[in-house]
Amino acid sequence: MGNTVTCCVSPDASPKLSRARGGGAAPGPDRWADAYQAAAAAGGGGSGSAEAESGDSDPGGGGPHLQHISDREFPDDLALESNPSDHPRASTIFLSKSQTDVREKRKSNHINHVSPGQLTKKYSSCSTIFIDDSTVSQPNLRSTIKCVTLAIFYHIKNRDSDRSLDIFDEKSHPLTREEVPDDYYKHDPDHKHIYRFVRTLFSAAQLTAECAIVTLVYLERLLTYAEIDICPSNWKRIVLGAILLASKVWDDQAVWNVDYCQILKDITVEDMNEMERHFLELLQFNINVPASVYAKYYFDLRSLADDNNLSFLLEPLSKERAQKLEAISRLCEDKYKDLSKAAMRRSFSADNLVGIRRSNAILS
Repeated sequence: MGNTVTCCVSPDASPKLSRARGGGAAPGPDRWADAYQAAAAAGGGGSGSAEAESGDSDPGGGGPHLQHISDREFPDDLALESNPSDHPRASTIFLSKSQTDVREKRKSNHINHVSPGQLTKKYSSCSTIFIDDSTVSQPNLRSTIKCVTLAIFYHIKNRDSDRSLDIFDEKSHPLTREEVPDDYYKHDPDHKHIYRFVRTLFSAAQLTAECAIVTLVYLERLLTYAEIDICPSNWKRIVLGAILLASKVWDDQAVWNVDYCQILKDITVEDMNEMERHFLELLQFNINVPASVYAKYYFDLRSLADDNNLSFLLEPLSKERAQKLEAISRLCEDKYKDLSKAAMRRSFSADNLVGIRRSNAILS
Protein backbone atom coordinates (compact mmCIF):
# COMPACT_ATOMS: atom_id res chain seq x y z
CA MET A 1 0.00 0.00 0.00
CA GLY A 2 3.00 2.28 -0.08
CA ASN A 3 2.66 2.96 -3.80
CA THR A 4 0.80 5.81 -5.42
CA VAL A 5 -1.97 3.44 -6.37
CA THR A 6 -1.96 -0.03 -4.92
CA CYS A 7 -1.98 -3.06 -7.18
CA CYS A 8 -3.89 -6.32 -6.92
CA VAL A 9 -7.36 -4.84 -7.27
CA SER A 10 -9.93 -6.64 -9.30
CA PRO A 11 -10.99 -4.36 -12.19
CA ASP A 12 -14.66 -5.17 -11.63
CA ALA A 13 -14.54 -4.46 -7.90
CA SER A 14 -15.01 -0.71 -8.21
CA PRO A 15 -17.42 1.37 -10.26
CA LYS A 16 -14.44 3.53 -11.23
CA LEU A 17 -12.46 0.54 -12.51
CA SER A 18 -15.00 -1.04 -14.85
CA ARG A 19 -13.51 -2.79 -17.86
CA ALA A 20 -15.26 -3.99 -21.00
CA ARG A 21 -15.21 -7.75 -21.25
CA GLY A 22 -13.33 -9.18 -24.21
CA GLY A 23 -12.15 -5.77 -25.42
CA GLY A 24 -9.01 -5.60 -23.32
CA ALA A 25 -9.60 -1.91 -22.54
CA ALA A 26 -7.86 -0.84 -19.38
CA PRO A 27 -9.29 1.83 -17.10
CA GLY A 28 -8.10 5.38 -17.52
CA PRO A 29 -7.12 7.13 -20.75
CA ASP A 30 -6.80 4.89 -23.80
CA ARG A 31 -3.25 6.00 -24.43
CA TRP A 32 -2.05 4.42 -21.19
CA ALA A 33 -3.84 1.16 -21.99
CA ASP A 34 -2.35 1.09 -25.50
CA ALA A 35 1.12 1.84 -24.17
CA TYR A 36 0.87 -0.92 -21.59
CA GLN A 37 -0.38 -3.47 -24.12
CA ALA A 38 2.37 -2.52 -26.56
CA ALA A 39 5.00 -2.88 -23.84
CA ALA A 40 3.59 -6.25 -22.80
CA ALA A 41 3.60 -7.47 -26.40
CA ALA A 42 7.16 -6.26 -26.98
CA GLY A 43 8.53 -7.70 -23.76
CA GLY A 44 6.73 -11.02 -23.72
CA GLY A 45 6.72 -12.00 -27.38
CA GLY A 46 3.77 -14.06 -28.52
CA SER A 47 2.52 -14.82 -25.02
CA GLY A 48 2.45 -11.12 -24.11
CA SER A 49 0.47 -10.30 -27.21
CA ALA A 50 -1.97 -13.10 -26.51
CA GLU A 51 -2.51 -11.90 -22.95
CA ALA A 52 -3.08 -8.34 -24.16
CA GLU A 53 -5.70 -9.56 -26.61
CA SER A 54 -7.37 -11.91 -24.15
CA GLY A 55 -8.37 -8.98 -21.93
CA ASP A 56 -9.65 -10.02 -18.52
CA SER A 57 -8.82 -13.72 -18.37
CA ASP A 58 -5.86 -14.69 -16.22
CA PRO A 59 -3.21 -17.24 -17.31
CA GLY A 60 -4.99 -20.00 -15.44
CA GLY A 61 -8.39 -19.09 -16.75
CA GLY A 62 -9.84 -19.34 -13.26
CA GLY A 63 -10.82 -15.76 -12.53
CA PRO A 64 -10.70 -12.10 -13.48
CA HIS A 65 -7.47 -10.46 -14.56
CA LEU A 66 -5.64 -8.63 -11.74
CA GLN A 67 -4.55 -5.29 -13.08
CA HIS A 68 -0.80 -4.68 -12.94
CA ILE A 69 0.37 -1.67 -10.96
CA SER A 70 2.22 -0.21 -13.97
CA ASP A 71 -1.14 0.02 -15.73
CA ARG A 72 -2.59 2.13 -12.93
CA GLU A 73 0.20 4.50 -12.02
CA PHE A 74 -0.14 8.09 -13.20
CA PRO A 75 2.62 10.23 -14.72
CA ASP A 76 4.16 12.71 -12.31
CA ASP A 77 2.67 15.82 -13.91
CA LEU A 78 -0.87 14.41 -13.86
CA ALA A 79 -0.49 12.99 -10.36
CA LEU A 80 0.71 16.29 -8.93
CA GLU A 81 -2.21 18.08 -10.48
CA SER A 82 -5.02 15.74 -9.52
CA ASN A 83 -3.86 13.81 -6.44
CA PRO A 84 -2.93 16.21 -3.62
CA SER A 85 -3.61 13.48 -1.07
CA ASP A 86 -0.77 11.42 -2.56
CA HIS A 87 1.94 13.98 -3.27
CA PRO A 88 3.39 16.52 -0.82
CA ARG A 89 4.09 19.11 -3.52
CA ALA A 90 0.48 19.35 -4.68
CA SER A 91 -1.63 21.98 -2.93
CA THR A 92 -4.55 20.75 -0.84
CA ILE A 93 -8.01 21.15 -2.34
CA PHE A 94 -9.62 22.63 0.76
CA LEU A 95 -7.06 25.44 1.04
CA SER A 96 -7.52 26.49 -2.57
CA LYS A 97 -11.31 26.44 -2.19
CA SER A 98 -11.11 28.59 0.94
CA GLN A 99 -8.90 31.23 -0.67
CA THR A 100 -11.81 32.51 -2.76
CA ASP A 101 -13.80 33.44 0.33
CA VAL A 102 -10.75 34.83 2.11
CA ARG A 103 -9.88 37.12 -0.79
CA GLU A 104 -13.47 38.32 -1.13
CA LYS A 105 -13.67 39.05 2.59
CA ARG A 106 -10.43 41.04 2.57
CA LYS A 107 -11.52 42.93 -0.56
CA SER A 108 -14.89 43.77 0.99
CA ASN A 109 -13.25 45.00 4.20
CA HIS A 110 -10.88 47.17 2.19
CA ILE A 111 -13.63 48.70 0.04
CA ASN A 112 -15.96 49.34 2.97
CA HIS A 113 -13.11 50.52 5.22
CA VAL A 114 -14.04 47.94 7.82
CA SER A 115 -11.76 48.01 10.83
CA PRO A 116 -10.27 44.64 11.83
CA GLY A 117 -11.43 45.38 15.35
CA GLN A 118 -9.61 44.48 18.50
CA LEU A 119 -6.63 42.24 17.90
CA THR A 120 -7.12 38.98 19.77
CA LYS A 121 -4.01 37.24 18.50
CA LYS A 122 -1.07 37.21 20.88
CA TYR A 123 2.42 37.94 19.68
CA SER A 124 5.71 37.04 21.33
CA SER A 125 8.02 39.72 22.66
CA CYS A 126 11.52 39.86 24.10
CA SER A 127 10.23 39.07 27.58
CA THR A 128 7.37 36.67 26.78
CA ILE A 129 7.07 33.82 24.28
CA PHE A 130 3.60 32.54 23.39
CA ILE A 131 3.25 28.98 22.09
CA ASP A 132 0.33 26.62 21.64
CA ASP A 133 0.06 22.99 22.61
CA SER A 134 -0.40 21.72 19.06
CA THR A 135 2.46 20.16 17.10
CA VAL A 136 2.60 18.11 13.93
CA SER A 137 3.24 14.96 15.97
CA GLN A 138 0.71 15.76 18.72
CA PRO A 139 -2.01 18.10 17.40
CA ASN A 140 -4.59 19.64 19.69
CA LEU A 141 -7.79 17.62 19.30
CA ARG A 142 -10.35 20.41 19.64
CA SER A 143 -8.53 22.83 17.36
CA THR A 144 -7.82 20.14 14.76
CA ILE A 145 -11.46 19.06 14.58
CA LYS A 146 -12.49 22.71 14.14
CA CYS A 147 -10.03 23.11 11.27
CA VAL A 148 -10.98 19.83 9.58
CA THR A 149 -14.70 20.61 9.75
CA LEU A 150 -14.02 24.10 8.38
CA ALA A 151 -12.19 22.48 5.45
CA ILE A 152 -15.22 20.23 4.86
CA PHE A 153 -17.46 23.31 5.01
CA TYR A 154 -15.47 25.00 2.24
CA HIS A 155 -15.56 21.81 0.20
CA ILE A 156 -19.36 21.85 0.33
CA LYS A 157 -19.80 25.59 -0.12
CA ASN A 158 -17.44 25.99 -3.07
CA ARG A 159 -18.10 22.67 -4.81
CA ASP A 160 -18.02 22.56 -8.59
CA SER A 161 -21.17 20.48 -9.03
CA ASP A 162 -23.32 17.88 -7.25
CA ARG A 163 -21.82 14.64 -8.55
CA SER A 164 -22.49 11.81 -6.12
CA LEU A 165 -23.01 8.06 -5.75
CA ASP A 166 -26.03 6.27 -4.37
CA ILE A 167 -24.07 4.59 -1.56
CA PHE A 168 -23.40 8.02 0.00
CA ASP A 169 -26.84 9.51 -0.59
CA GLU A 170 -28.60 10.14 2.71
CA LYS A 171 -32.03 9.80 1.15
CA SER A 172 -31.27 6.25 -0.04
CA HIS A 173 -29.27 5.33 3.09
CA PRO A 174 -30.50 7.48 6.01
CA LEU A 175 -28.46 7.65 9.20
CA THR A 176 -31.51 8.26 11.38
CA ARG A 177 -35.14 7.21 11.41
CA GLU A 178 -36.23 10.78 10.96
CA GLU A 179 -37.66 11.44 7.54
CA VAL A 180 -35.24 13.19 5.23
CA PRO A 181 -36.83 16.35 3.76
CA ASP A 182 -37.45 16.44 0.03
CA ASP A 183 -35.28 19.52 -0.35
CA TYR A 184 -32.41 18.09 1.71
CA TYR A 185 -29.99 18.54 -1.18
CA LYS A 186 -30.61 22.29 -1.48
CA HIS A 187 -29.40 23.55 1.90
CA ASP A 188 -25.69 23.67 2.68
CA PRO A 189 -24.80 22.82 6.30
CA ASP A 190 -23.03 25.51 8.28
CA HIS A 191 -19.70 25.01 10.02
CA LYS A 192 -21.25 24.50 13.45
CA HIS A 193 -23.49 21.70 12.18
CA ILE A 194 -20.54 19.86 10.62
CA TYR A 195 -18.44 20.41 13.75
CA ARG A 196 -21.12 18.98 16.06
CA PHE A 197 -21.48 15.87 13.87
CA VAL A 198 -17.74 15.15 13.74
CA ARG A 199 -17.13 16.06 17.38
CA THR A 200 -19.86 13.63 18.48
CA LEU A 201 -18.21 10.77 16.59
CA PHE A 202 -14.71 11.59 17.84
CA SER A 203 -15.86 12.02 21.43
CA ALA A 204 -17.91 8.83 21.53
CA ALA A 205 -15.28 6.72 19.76
CA GLN A 206 -12.37 8.40 21.62
CA LEU A 207 -10.46 9.11 18.42
CA THR A 208 -7.27 11.17 18.22
CA ALA A 209 -6.45 14.42 16.46
CA GLU A 210 -4.13 12.61 14.05
CA CYS A 211 -7.12 10.54 12.97
CA ALA A 212 -8.97 13.77 12.05
CA ILE A 213 -6.14 14.81 9.71
CA VAL A 214 -6.05 11.37 8.07
CA THR A 215 -9.84 11.61 7.70
CA LEU A 216 -9.43 14.76 5.62
CA VAL A 217 -6.73 13.09 3.51
CA TYR A 218 -9.05 10.16 2.73
CA LEU A 219 -11.94 12.51 2.00
CA GLU A 220 -9.98 14.49 -0.59
CA ARG A 221 -8.55 11.29 -2.04
CA LEU A 222 -12.09 9.95 -2.48
CA LEU A 223 -13.25 13.12 -4.22
CA THR A 224 -10.25 12.96 -6.55
CA TYR A 225 -10.29 9.25 -7.37
CA ALA A 226 -14.06 8.82 -7.63
CA GLU A 227 -14.60 12.21 -9.33
CA ILE A 228 -17.50 13.15 -7.09
CA ASP A 229 -18.38 16.20 -4.99
CA ILE A 230 -19.23 16.46 -1.31
CA CYS A 231 -22.61 18.18 -1.12
CA PRO A 232 -25.60 18.47 1.25
CA SER A 233 -26.99 15.12 0.16
CA ASN A 234 -23.90 13.01 0.89
CA TRP A 235 -21.56 14.85 3.26
CA LYS A 236 -22.53 12.94 6.40
CA ARG A 237 -21.96 9.49 4.91
CA ILE A 238 -18.73 10.51 3.17
CA VAL A 239 -17.36 11.97 6.42
CA LEU A 240 -18.51 8.90 8.36
CA GLY A 241 -16.82 6.57 5.88
CA ALA A 242 -13.58 8.56 6.02
CA ILE A 243 -13.60 8.55 9.84
CA LEU A 244 -14.35 4.83 9.90
CA LEU A 245 -11.43 4.05 7.61
CA ALA A 246 -9.00 6.48 9.26
CA SER A 247 -9.68 5.09 12.72
CA LYS A 248 -8.91 1.55 11.54
CA VAL A 249 -5.73 2.54 9.73
CA TRP A 250 -4.33 4.96 12.31
CA ASP A 251 -5.35 3.72 15.75
CA ASP A 252 -3.89 0.53 17.17
CA GLN A 253 -7.21 -0.29 18.86
CA ALA A 254 -9.63 0.49 16.06
CA VAL A 255 -13.32 1.11 16.58
CA TRP A 256 -15.44 -1.68 15.11
CA ASN A 257 -18.32 -1.01 12.76
CA VAL A 258 -20.77 -2.27 15.35
CA ASP A 259 -19.46 0.37 17.75
CA TYR A 260 -20.50 3.12 15.36
CA CYS A 261 -23.95 1.57 15.35
CA GLN A 262 -24.08 2.26 19.09
CA ILE A 263 -23.27 5.93 18.39
CA LEU A 264 -25.64 6.29 15.45
CA LYS A 265 -28.53 4.24 16.80
CA ASP A 266 -30.48 3.83 13.59
CA ILE A 267 -27.73 2.64 11.24
CA THR A 268 -27.15 -1.08 10.64
CA VAL A 269 -23.90 -3.01 10.58
CA GLU A 270 -24.67 -4.22 7.07
CA ASP A 271 -24.95 -0.63 5.87
CA MET A 272 -21.66 0.28 7.53
CA ASN A 273 -19.91 -2.73 5.98
CA GLU A 274 -21.24 -1.92 2.51
CA MET A 275 -20.22 1.73 2.77
CA GLU A 276 -16.74 0.79 3.96
CA ARG A 277 -16.32 -1.67 1.08
CA HIS A 278 -17.39 0.92 -1.50
CA PHE A 279 -15.15 3.54 0.09
CA LEU A 280 -12.12 1.25 -0.16
CA GLU A 281 -12.92 0.29 -3.75
CA LEU A 282 -13.27 3.93 -4.77
CA LEU A 283 -9.92 4.65 -3.10
CA GLN A 284 -8.54 1.74 -5.14
CA PHE A 285 -7.42 0.34 -1.76
CA ASN A 286 -4.79 3.08 -1.51
CA ILE A 287 -4.88 3.88 2.21
CA ASN A 288 -1.22 4.85 2.50
CA VAL A 289 -0.59 8.34 3.93
CA PRO A 290 3.08 9.38 3.63
CA ALA A 291 4.53 11.45 6.46
CA SER A 292 5.17 14.34 4.05
CA VAL A 293 1.50 14.39 2.98
CA TYR A 294 0.35 14.27 6.60
CA ALA A 295 2.63 17.19 7.50
CA LYS A 296 1.39 19.18 4.49
CA TYR A 297 -2.23 18.76 5.57
CA TYR A 298 -1.38 19.71 9.15
CA PHE A 299 0.31 22.98 8.21
CA ASP A 300 -2.35 23.80 5.59
CA LEU A 301 -4.98 23.36 8.29
CA ARG A 302 -3.07 25.82 10.46
CA SER A 303 -2.98 28.25 7.54
CA LEU A 304 -6.73 27.78 7.13
CA ALA A 305 -7.24 28.53 10.81
CA ASP A 306 -5.11 31.67 10.58
CA ASP A 307 -7.05 32.92 7.52
CA ASN A 308 -10.37 32.42 9.32
CA ASN A 309 -9.35 33.72 12.75
CA LEU A 310 -9.50 30.27 14.34
CA SER A 311 -6.48 30.86 16.51
CA PHE A 312 -4.96 28.03 18.48
CA LEU A 313 -4.88 28.50 22.24
CA LEU A 314 -1.67 30.36 23.07
CA GLU A 315 -0.05 30.35 26.49
CA PRO A 316 3.13 31.99 27.79
CA LEU A 317 6.12 29.69 27.78
CA SER A 318 6.75 28.68 31.37
CA LYS A 319 10.01 27.48 32.86
CA GLU A 320 8.68 23.95 33.30
CA ARG A 321 7.53 23.71 29.69
CA ALA A 322 10.79 25.17 28.42
CA GLN A 323 12.68 22.45 30.29
CA LYS A 324 10.36 19.83 28.83
CA LEU A 325 10.92 21.11 25.28
CA GLU A 326 14.66 21.17 25.89
CA ALA A 327 14.54 17.55 27.08
CA ILE A 328 12.61 16.52 23.96
CA SER A 329 15.12 18.37 21.74
CA ARG A 330 18.02 16.66 23.49
CA LEU A 331 16.33 13.28 23.03
CA CYS A 332 15.91 13.92 19.31
CA GLU A 333 19.52 15.08 19.04
CA ASP A 334 20.78 11.90 20.71
CA LYS A 335 18.57 9.86 18.36
CA TYR A 336 20.11 11.46 15.28
CA LYS A 337 23.58 10.92 16.70
CA ASP A 338 22.81 7.22 17.06
CA LEU A 339 21.57 7.13 13.47
CA SER A 340 24.78 8.81 12.32
CA LYS A 341 26.87 6.23 14.16
CA ALA A 342 24.86 3.41 12.64
CA ALA A 343 25.50 4.88 9.20
CA MET A 344 29.30 4.69 9.66
CA ARG A 345 29.90 1.63 7.56
CA ARG A 346 32.30 0.69 4.85
CA SER A 347 29.75 1.79 2.30
CA PHE A 348 26.50 3.65 2.76
CA SER A 349 24.00 5.57 0.69
CA ALA A 350 24.08 9.33 0.16
CA ASP A 351 20.93 9.65 2.29
CA ASN A 352 22.99 8.99 5.42
CA LEU A 353 25.74 11.50 4.67
CA VAL A 354 23.88 14.30 6.45
CA GLY A 355 25.53 15.02 9.78
CA ILE A 356 28.56 12.80 9.11
CA ARG A 357 31.76 14.82 8.94
CA ARG A 358 34.54 12.26 9.09
CA SER A 359 35.30 8.83 10.45
CA ASN A 360 38.01 8.20 12.99
CA ALA A 361 41.13 6.59 11.58
CA ILE A 362 42.22 3.32 13.18
CA LEU A 363 45.96 2.76 13.26
CA SER A 364 47.11 -0.81 13.58
